Amino acid sequence: MSAESFYRLAADVLLVSHALFAAFLVLGVVAIYLGRWLSWAWVLNFWFRLSHLAAIAIVVFQSWVGTICPLTVWEMRLRELSGGERYEGTFIQHWVQTILYYEAPEWVFFVVYTLFGGLIVASWFIVPPRRHE
Repeated sequence: MSAESFYRLAADVLLVSHALFAAFLVLGVVAIYLGRWLSWAWVLNFWFRLSHLAAIAIVVFQSWVGTICPLTVWEMRLRELSGGERYEGTFIQHWVQTILYYEAPEWVFFVVYTLFGGLIVASWFIVPPRRHE
């Protein structure tokens, strides 16, 4: 495997990981509220809920301070190391980026991430987690 192929593969793996992180946030909050309605006990798991809250806290913080997600920065660097391709190339790369990355003014992301973070914080009161000790 050439160095360029290795970097391209590493960038694709990072991109899929980034998409899974975003899916954890979105699907997690959907599951929490749906789980309350359907009486799913697992959505009350304290460690699941804490990791979910911590994940959105990181996203909201990055939005507030105006930094780019480190996963995006690392992926872009790997794409450069693979020969300069940034958002074109493999099938996985194309489709995951189409879903994950989109263009909008920076203030839109600030508002959306903050509101979404508020929805997750509210879930701690609307669907409070339980600690099983």
